Amino acid sequence: MPYDEGLAQRVREILEEEPEFGEKKMFGGICFLLFGNMVCGIIRDDLIVRIGATNYNAALKMPLTKKFDLTGKALTGWVMVLSTALDSDEELNDWVQKAVTFVRTLPPKSRV
Repeated sequence: MPYDEGLAQRVREILEEEPEFGEKKMFGGICFLLFGNMVCGIIRDDLIVRIGATNYNAALKMPLTKKFDLTGKALTGWVMVLSTALDSDEELNDWVQKAVTFVRTLPPKSRV
């Protein structure tokens, strides 16, 4: 299942100046990392964002969001933002920055 490369490029442009930025193909899509921690990703043409358990319920109440569930069990702390909510760069940036803010609270992953 391919992912939206145009959306991936827009996310790269938001994150590329962040320290320890990286990306990895996962879940049949692509994910973006800071200090080894997953921040967000793209599955097909939707964005998944890591916002943490504290922000999870509030994020699910926002328009055009849903639980992130690939296996029948939703991942708490992650939400899927439907592509129709990402038309403007401002909307995309807002979601990515929510994820960056959360991930900055996590310890860096050690490199092997």
